[in-house]
Amino acid sequence: MRPDASTSPDRLFCHVYGQSKGQAQLIPGWPYSFVAALDSGPTSWTAVLDAVRLGPADDATAVTADQLRDVVNRLIAAGHWRDGDPEILIVADAGYDITRLAFVPADLPVQLLGRIRADRGRRLPKPPRLPAGTGRPPKHGPEFRLDNPSTWPAPQHHTTAETSRYGTVNACSWDRLHPRLTRRTCRIDHHGDLPVIAGTLIRLQVARLPGDRDP
Repeated sequence: MRPDASTSPDRLFCHVYGQSKGQAQLIPGWPYSFVAALDSGPTSWTAVLDAVRLGPADDATAVTADQLRDVVNRLIAAGHWRDGDPEILIVADAGYDITRLAFVPADLPVQLLGRIRADRGRRLPKPPRLPAGTGRPPKHGPEFRLDNPSTWPAPQHHTTAETSRYGTVNACSWDRLHPRLTRRTCRIDHHGDLPVIAGTLIRLQVARLPGDRDP
């Protein structure tokens, strides 16, 4: 295959990472969406379950949602998941629309864990309505800015652990946070009120990263 050839059909620009910091770049090629099974232990071995090539007009999140639905249904049909088993954990990177990816396959026995960019915002749960309140009740609570600690209330959960690889690790979480959706892009034709898609926000803070990288 020659991705640089001018006759290559449906060629796109693919984001790739270099071997050192600051060497990420875009190169011509064909992007693919992979679904791989991860082992629960400390290993880097994976088992690729599915691969779909993304075309120029494809919506990556929509393609991924359909792909995940197909993979989960195949796992169920093969007997790898049965009623009463823990839900299947899906892990996604920050390049996906995590909120949409969690909402579309909500009828499947899955939980989604995704990384969110540090400049994003969420909304806290709406405050309780006062008995003497008038007007339309609020749909969203105060803003929670990931890059502004002054907007963070006290977390519902917090734990600390010492590790040999990352030093001191702090984990805290806030329940029922949600984005404020707008009628744009994939939701421009949505009928009725936009849904409130809530989840748990988990913040991990480590003392150091391998390779002398800034945490």
